[in-house]
Amino acid sequence: MPSQVNSLFDSLRSDDISETELLDRLVEFYRAEKQPMELFEARKMVVRGKLGLPLLSGDDDCSRPEAIERQLELGLLDACREAGEMLIAAGRVFEGWTYLRPIGDNELIRRLVSEVEITDDNYDEMQRVLLHEGVDVGRGFQSVLDHQGTCNSITLFDQAIVQRSKSDQRAAGTKLLHHFYDELSQLVRADITARDKAPAADESLYDMISSRPWVLKDGGYHLDTTHLSSTVRIASTLTDPDDLRKAWELTQYGKQLHHQFQYPGDEPFVDFYPAYAAFYSILLGENVDAGLKIFERKAKTVDTDQYGTGAIETYVDLLDRVGRHRDAVAFAIQHVPSDVPTQTIVPLLMEYASRAEQAGDTTVYQLVMDYCADHDDALGFAVAKHASLRR
Repeated sequence: MPSQVNSLFDSLRSDDISETELLDRLVEFYRAEKQPMELFEARKMVVRGKLGLPLLSGDDDCSRPEAIERQLELGLLDACREAGEMLIAAGRVFEGWTYLRPIGDNELIRRLVSEVEITDDNYDEMQRVLLHEGVDVGRGFQSVLDHQGTCNSITLFDQAIVQRSKSDQRAAGTKLLHHFYDELSQLVRADITARDKAPAADESLYDMISSRPWVLKDGGYHLDTTHLSSTVRIASTLTDPDDLRKAWELTQYGKQLHHQFQYPGDEPFVDFYPAYAAFYSILLGENVDAGLKIFERKAKTVDTDQYGTGAIETYVDLLDRVGRHRDAVAFAIQHVPSDVPTQTIVPLLMEYASRAEQAGDTTVYQLVMDYCADHDDALGFAVAKHASLRR
């Protein structure tokens, strides 16, 4: 390195070098030497120099025209991109993310980070970027499963990921479901093989236990039963039919457990495995009307003062997910407790109404407008009216 630095200074000392060449040589040196932070500073100087600004910003920087500010911003963002890409390529993931964050291109960051292998040495840094900064929640959660196991992963989900978006919850929930389902299936298959004829290669978990009820007799189980119930619960946001089928199969396993391992859930899933079995059956298009009646009854009878609005939320969500969007809007409006602020429910009603409109129902926004008018919510009314006028 000293020889390269000496060569750089020799180049910069040249008497016939122009202002532009001076900075360009600085940039090319740091680019060639893969020094991203110095490269960023050099590129920042280039941008400021081209705009006629002092190379170093100071506290006494005067205000600039908007056009200059915009060009400065664009130039700095481009410099951030190059420095961030170089840092991530060098394995300095969090530093790279801090440079790329202002760009707002999460897909770029995800692609760059996807090329970095997660190791014991960079595990914490990768988790910080993938999970806690939301760059790739699915991959981050998978690495928690791989490095810390199911128990810690479930704890992480319930403490942090449950507060994130539905898409992030699904990304993590899918990883947990596949991990737990595959591990449980392998253990059940090994247990059967050890005691009887090996199951066929294409037998699913449900196939194996439904035709061999003796597998779970006398209080037996194959994995931590609290992890089973958590996985069944967390999978409830998933939408892929194959995932829903796996979750349903887990409920069938749970229903065969000894009663001491069938823990009650929160309303409307107090009768945990039978209730979740009905829930997943509905989403799979099986026994839809009969299953919906179960959750409708719960939604109408569960005391919200004592148990909260979970039963109502679950039934309304099911109506929406099976395509009965208008019914979801109407039921929510009719049964939401009076102390729930309209600002809390209107965004959800608008989601359902939008899907109803896409399905051909052009009058559903009127229900939302009437609800807002009855509750003196002019802002909500305007949102629904505005949506109705876009048709």
